[in-house]
Amino acid sequence: MEKSKREKEIYKVTWTGSFVNFILVVFKFLAGIMGHSAAMIADAVHSLSDFATDIVVLVFTRISNKPQDKSHDYGHGKYETLATAIIGIALFAVGVGICWNGLLAIQTVWKGGTLPPPGMLAFWGAIISIVSKELLYRYTIRIGRKVNSNAVIANAWHHRSDALSSIGTAIGIGGAIWLGESWRVLDPMAAVAVSFFIVKVAVQLLKPCIEELTEKSLPDEIEQQICRIVENTPDVTALHNLRTRRIGNHYAIEMHVRMDGHLTLYEAHDKASAIEKKVKEMFGPDTHVGIHVEPIKKPDGTYGL
Repeated sequence: MEKSKREKEIYKVTWTGSFVNFILVVFKFLAGIMGHSAAMIADAVHSLSDFATDIVVLVFTRISNKPQDKSHDYGHGKYETLATAIIGIALFAVGVGICWNGLLAIQTVWKGGTLPPPGMLAFWGAIISIVSKELLYRYTIRIGRKVNSNAVIANAWHHRSDALSSIGTAIGIGGAIWLGESWRVLDPMAAVAVSFFIVKVAVQLLKPCIEELTEKSLPDEIEQQICRIVENTPDVTALHNLRTRRIGNHYAIEMHVRMDGHLTLYEAHDKASAIEKKVKEMFGPDTHVGIHVEPIKKPDGTYGL
């Protein structure tokens, strides 16, 4: 996909999410205050975190799509990785916060305290949040996979986490409304359960970011594909010192290849260029490919086949 088209797709889906999140934040705060529901107010804070991460994606995606320059020889792809990490950290923090607040509420009930009864406005606010956030998740995850953007996919999971949080809120509010005062503890209990799912998603998002920022090699199947490209190139006998890593949504590949020492410089360059072309055809035009050519050394110390 062309850079400009990819960037437009990312901005479109993120602006859509930002608009929905803004409406939900306002609506949930009003529903929580007017419906006397602490759970709905907490859910509004969760939606507010979604809105904040939308802004992060918009800012960092524009930066990550900038071409390489004098101060960034490998481009700006890792800014998108940084954006994904920020979203993952935000998710983790929200999950821990929901868990902590839920445990405090449960402790209050165990000590003989009571929780305030919520109103129907808060319950319908949770239902609207579930439906809208699930639809937003499905739309965002589809676009994220289409444009191969980890940051957009991460944002999609943030939408899903908000929908899961709203399910817990709806169960708690609904139980408190229809089952009576003694069942109001369902609200914080459901919130604690949902918080574990949110933390799990956060860890799943942060793991590849940490791997990329610590220069983890590409998967074995990717490196095997690179080896096959080299092995199928005429007059190239061996590949070694293969080094791979991710830079945002692109790959960086460096290798040493051995060729007949009697080849002219032009011929050796032509074969190295052929390898580079095939690698970029397979993994994308923005793939960084560095090839070091070595002559084959025979047992008698001379070079050549």
